[in-house]
Amino acid sequence: MKKIAVVYWSGTGNTEQMAQAVVEGAKEAGAEVELFTSDKFDSSMVSSFDAIGFGCPSMGAEVLEEDEFEPMFASCKPLLSGKPIALFGSYGWGDGEWMRNWEEDCKAAGAVLATDSVICTEAPDEKAQDECRVLGKSLAN
Repeated sequence: MKKIAVVYWSGTGNTEQMAQAVVEGAKEAGAEVELFTSDKFDSSMVSSFDAIGFGCPSMGAEVLEEDEFEPMFASCKPLLSGKPIALFGSYGWGDGEWMRNWEEDCKAAGAVLATDSVICTEAPDEKAQDECRVLGKSLAN
């Protein structure tokens, strides 16, 4: 049984809803899953998990949340080489540039993207929640 962490930051609750769906999908696939907000997860925990789902909405000029999430993620990034990860988040403007940049940053660090990232505009509709469940299942496989 794989041990999965789902780590997120959410300002409005949209990315939190997505994180819950990722957890559901991973559990449906038989994984042991722990859910963390970004202030409760740090680099010392990375090696305790077989795979990690990271969720953060687009902020400002299409960047990761800068006060809590980005510093936590930056500290984890050197430990992600070879680790299966998945990315998800919501946005309210722009065209998803933050996710493309985040994916490239993860690939450059050697992380293995387990599946396509999931993004949605504003609150996740049923389609986005289904995609998040599939993302969770991909982490568990």
